[in-house]
Amino acid sequence: MNKARILIVDDEVQIRKLLTVTLKAHGYTTEEAGTGHEGLTMAEQLRPDLIILDLSLPDIKGTAVLNQIRGWSNVPVVILTVHDDETDKVFALDHGADDYITKPFSMGELMARVRVALRHVALSPEDPILTVGHLKIDLIHRIVERKGESVKLTPIEYALLRVLALSRGRVMTHRQLLRQVWGEQSYESESHYLRIYVGHLRKKIEEDPTRPQLIITEPGVGYRLLAPDASDN
Repeated sequence: MNKARILIVDDEVQIRKLLTVTLKAHGYTTEEAGTGHEGLTMAEQLRPDLIILDLSLPDIKGTAVLNQIRGWSNVPVVILTVHDDETDKVFALDHGADDYITKPFSMGELMARVRVALRHVALSPEDPILTVGHLKIDLIHRIVERKGESVKLTPIEYALLRVLALSRGRVMTHRQLLRQVWGEQSYESESHYLRIYVGHLRKKIEEDPTRPQLIITEPGVGYRLLAPDASDN
């Protein structure tokens, strides 16, 4: 997505400068806001293509900013948060964030996440064929192939892979996956279901299930299916 406009909402001046320089070097245009209220105003007025949002703002919580934005916009939002703050990560993802980056972060990782979030908006949700690494998923015929060979999946395994593939490159929380795959509120606290079925899937689609390269665990948060450009610089 060339020339995309990105709004940076962060109270740390040095972080904003670093992000601005890096994003502009990659061809993006940027805008900056130092508070949550300023970020909300700029988001409404400028309608950016993506928002990088810090959760620790001086006036209101970043999660409150996210909630208000989601009231009127589906703009991709990539969260900045401190390391190991799993509660805020899960809350933000469950309430509409597209991804998160922990501080301190590498610029290479940030740019990869930005590319994925922007491209995800451009993807057609009705595309019948999804390709992720060496996997091909035919959504119409419910066929999964690994390196050209058919992979036999149970209905639950297929449903889980489909949900992850449709959001490839993005973190899906345990709650999101349980809701979308099992569809029952009673399953929300049963995260062991996910561990079991993710393990089954890895045995069928990974080169080495003990060192997964496709289905990535986000500790304490959920899972992410590899995005095609995740290793890009």
